[in-house]
Amino acid sequence: MKSVVTTVVTAADAAGRFPSSSDLESVQGSLQRAAARLEAAGKLAGNIDAVAKEGYDACIQKYPYLNDSGEANSTPVFKEKCQRDIKHYLRLINYCLCVGGTGPLDEWGIAGQREVYRALNLPTAPYVAALKFMRDRGCAPRDLSPQALLEYNALLDYVINSLS
Repeated sequence: MKSVVTTVVTAADAAGRFPSSSDLESVQGSLQRAAARLEAAGKLAGNIDAVAKEGYDACIQKYPYLNDSGEANSTPVFKEKCQRDIKHYLRLINYCLCVGGTGPLDEWGIAGQREVYRALNLPTAPYVAALKFMRDRGCAPRDLSPQALLEYNALLDYVINSLS
């Protein structure tokens, strides 16, 4: 799993050199933000079901064709998969908060996602709506410290951009 530390060391090793001072500054910055990331990871882990449900509910408000209203476009299977996928993205964000890099998202959440959604004819807009709601709902200091919220929101933005 890629983290800032493993990325820096791997890049320096591949170039046949020791990590440079800018490499070490990058690692130092990551370590300085570690407490905030772990705060966000702990809070998310303790509330993942509620956060995922709120995001999914916001998604249904924006895209009502996903509900069970009996409309022609109502797809209960997509509804279940949407809920599962939102929770999956949150779990990967939690992993990223722990390792201090986007490796888990890159490896397990983003690689090939567009192709999968395209092949299955699944829209990504509902996921984006759910993730944006979760990003915009967070509040410092009510939910997290300002730095922890910044770390969490940066990863939500990363997923949102990959789905857009």
